[in-house]
Amino acid sequence: MTSTPVRVDRVAITAEKLQKKIAAGRDVVVLEVRRSPRAIGEAGQRVPGAHAATLADFAGPETETSGTFPLPSAEQIQAAVRRWGITSDSIVVTYSPDAAAVAARAWWTLRWAGVPDVRYLDGGAEAWVSVGGILTDDIAAEGASDFVVSTGSLPTLDADEATALARSGVLLDTRGAEPYAQGHIPGAGYLPGAANLTEDGLLKDDEALRAQYRELGVEADTAVGLYCVVGNAAALSVLALAKIGVPAGYYAGSLSEYRTDPTRLIATGADRG
Repeated sequence: MTSTPVRVDRVAITAEKLQKKIAAGRDVVVLEVRRSPRAIGEAGQRVPGAHAATLADFAGPETETSGTFPLPSAEQIQAAVRRWGITSDSIVVTYSPDAAAVAARAWWTLRWAGVPDVRYLDGGAEAWVSVGGILTDDIAAEGASDFVVSTGSLPTLDADEATALARSGVLLDTRGAEPYAQGHIPGAGYLPGAANLTEDGLLKDDEALRAQYRELGVEADTAVGLYCVVGNAAALSVLALAKIGVPAGYYAGSLSEYRTDPTRLIATGADRG
């Protein structure tokens, strides 16, 4: 299936703009995404009206060869989308008190599933509070919709494609220097997912993002792919590249899937290998 380009104005949203859209009565669906269901009940942590979600909503069951967070089936993600009341007219906003990368995984999965307008809340709940927003204990009631997903709306990579891209284009490991040196896909460079954020936890501005990726050989027309261990940090980098108009392939299985086959090569050290 041909992937659908992401509009750069539909990648992230500021807390102030989110407040304005809610006040204007737009069909806004907010998802608070946690790593684990255990964290859902934490008091006073939620943007009003947000639905509670976890990473399990955005991943299929783990198998011996799938990696930790494989892509969900169309049936699974469609059931979740309908449960949250998402329609083709909705503006879906994801954030996570746990990590920016967790919200990015939700953003990526929904866009991959064909939800047309999904935006990452830049700065998360902290940004919401900084512009006068309150947090609540309430969880939104389940919604209902007849939305039909269309998986494949963003480009993906499997192990063989990631390996090939490391030689023919740019493949980036989105972990840090130490885990990269301990083992990475041969030919891959690295840039931590967190490098897309400022010290305040906001996405870097477009100029700064372009500069850091240009140093790694990534331009607007470069074939580029991202991976990490389980797919979360890589999703944040895909999101950052989408913000500057660069489509990127996403290896959802990442190293947790790659390493399930002992015949696949692993490079070590600081060199790409």
